Order: sequence, then C-alpha cells, then structure tokens
Amino acid sequence: MRRAEKRDIEEIFGLTREFALSFRPQRTAFDAAFPSLLENPDAALLVATVGGAVRGYLLGYVHLTLFANGHVAWVEEAMTQHGFRRRGLGRALLEEFERWARSRDAGYIALATRRAPEFYQALEYESAGTYYRKVLKTDRQA
Repeated sequence: MRRAEKRDIEEIFGLTREFALSFRPQRTAFDAAFPSLLENPDAALLVATVGGAVRGYLLGYVHLTLFANGHVAWVEEAMTQHGFRRRGLGRALLEEFERWARSRDAGYIALATRRAPEFYQALEYESAGTYYRKVLKTDRQA
C-alpha cells in the first residue's frame, strides 16, 4: 500500500476503464488530471500492488464543511482489479485512507456506491443516505 506515483499512470488508467460504468475515461482528460491529483494536498491517490503491479487504487479527498464542524473525507473512486478481489486489497486501501483522513482531522468518511454493501459493512461503514446526481456535461461516453 502506497501513494500513487507518476510511474503508475498506465496501470491506474487501465483500472479506471474497468471501474467506470457511467462515464468512459478519456485519455486526454485522465493525463491532465493525474499530475494535479498527485500534487493536491487535499487528495489521496493510493495504490495496492501485488508483485510490483498496481491491482487496485483509491482516490479520496478531505474538505472543510460547516455542518460537520470541520473536515470530512470523501472516497471518490475505489477499485480493485477483477481477479484480485477478496484478497484484502480493498480493505488495505480503505484502512490507509482512514489513517490519512484521521491525520487531516476528518470527522468522518463517506462514499457513494451500490456495490459490495457487505464489504463496507464489514469495515463498519453504515448506510447513511441517498445519492443524487445531475450530469452537467453532455459529452460523457458510456
């Protein structure tokens, strides 16, 4: 488990293509965002490796709120490569993100997903609401 590095770009891009259901990751946009995420102090881009290869990643943020009396953390993307699931990689990614979020004084961590509820419940995450979204860009590709 470690922070992502520039050399991980190809493997993480491959995982984003496997992860995305609603959007089709576009290489130009990915290449523009990747270095900014590595440098953003409020973002954590973590990777799980097996045999030196990236087999999972997590992208999350810490940001200030008014209602929660300070910082909260949000998991934007969490993905373990098919064939490497149920090996503890997802757990390790979330636990590392939790450590990072605590170090940033976050009051809680939240994420939106319909996948793997048993996984999150086993890590003591609880269902806390409904997720709404409105797509603002019409150039997304499914």
